[in-house]
Amino acid sequence: MVWSQFAENELDKIYDYYLHKAGIRVAKKIIKEIISEPSKLISNNFSTQNEELLLDREKEYHYLVCKNYKIIYSVDKENKQIQIADVFDTRQNPVKLKRIK
Repeated sequence: MVWSQFAENELDKIYDYYLHKAGIRVAKKIIKEIISEPSKLISNNFSTQNEELLLDREKEYHYLVCKNYKIIYSVDKENKQIQIADVFDTRQNPVKLKRIK
C-alpha cells in the first residue's frame, strides 16, 4: 500500500484539526483508524465502489468510508499495489474532490 504525498498532507491537516479541537488522543485515534481502513481491501478482494466524481480521470478510482472521510484509491494491478490518492472529508462540498491530486 502506497500513500501519495497529497494523501499524507491531508492526513496531516486532519491530525492538526483534531489536535486543536479535541486533543492529541482523539487526533491519534482518528488518524490510526483512517490509516488502517485500507487493509480491509485485501480481505474483501477490492470490492468497493467507483468514485463517480473522478470517472473522467485516466486511473479508475474507488473509495472506502471511514468516519467522515472518503479514502480515495486506485489499484495498480501490474505492480500489485494499492495507491491511496486522497483522504477527503465528506462534510465538504463534493465538487472539491475533483481538485488536483
